[in-house]
Amino acid sequence: MLRVLSLPLSGLLLAGLLLATGASAAEVKYFDLPKGSGPQAVAPTEDGKVWYTAQKLGVLGRLDPQTGQSEQVSLGKGSSPQGVVADGNGDAWIVDSGRNAILHVDAERLGVEVIPLPKEVARANLDSAVFDDDGVLWFTGQSGVYGRLDPTSRDMKVWQAPRGKGPRGIAVAPDGGIWFASQAGNYIGQIDGIADSATTFDAPGKDSGPRRLWADSVGRLWLSQWGTGSLARFDPSDNKWKTWKLPGDHPLPYAVYVDAMDQVWLSDFTANALLRFDPQGEKFTVFPSDQANARVRQLQGRPGEVWGAESGTDRLVQIHD
Repeated sequence: MLRVLSLPLSGLLLAGLLLATGASAAEVKYFDLPKGSGPQAVAPTEDGKVWYTAQKLGVLGRLDPQTGQSEQVSLGKGSSPQGVVADGNGDAWIVDSGRNAILHVDAERLGVEVIPLPKEVARANLDSAVFDDDGVLWFTGQSGVYGRLDPTSRDMKVWQAPRGKGPRGIAVAPDGGIWFASQAGNYIGQIDGIADSATTFDAPGKDSGPRRLWADSVGRLWLSQWGTGSLARFDPSDNKWKTWKLPGDHPLPYAVYVDAMDQVWLSDFTANALLRFDPQGEKFTVFPSDQANARVRQLQGRPGEVWGAESGTDRLVQIHD
């Protein structure tokens, strides 16, 4: 089922939806998924559809926003899919913590290919993935690993991350560099694919808990800092940090995504909302969910659209800005 909220609105609905100054016209849509889906991540594709991981059901879903209908693909016994990204063909690539494997789902046939991690890397607790400029898939595991998979040869390599447990979000910068955030390690790491190593940069603040990160058009890294309730920016050109506290009491920022206009989007579990941050004006705009406990864990988008997985409500949310 599709539910649409158009902003701005009038009366009490307007007051409830626009909690920060500077909110511009936007359209918010909600797409109901099968009950118990517990969606974790989304991956919009060029054909207009959206892949999502339904972690609690052990399936990959594909939503057609035009009809509001979704189809599901079973990922096998023990599956617990986390992150999902789409390649140039629209195929889905899933990091599956339950199967300790990378899964490939063909967009046409919906067939499932299982590519297991090496035997010596048991219980990696896979979390996130991203494609680099050469089409290589990079991924993280919360147990303390990061790795790469060549989709053509299926060659896979996995390395131990600095400081052990913690790798979560992963992103590619405009210069092709691969970065990941370690929540438990309290740092971001730049991966050297040639030297098989990662250089660490301590996150600002004690136990700030960087959870997700994304690069903007000039290569700066934007992080959601769960432990300090802040948005952080790291500039590799001078290794300098800057932070902004999210509005409200005790914010818990989780997902982060930078759109094509370099606007920064986050989810805040405490505010039960998505937030847009304008780096020029340094202001937040808040878009509250219309249901409690939305818990958006990952964000992605395409030009003019931001998509999130509401893990607590079994819905996908779209903001068309």
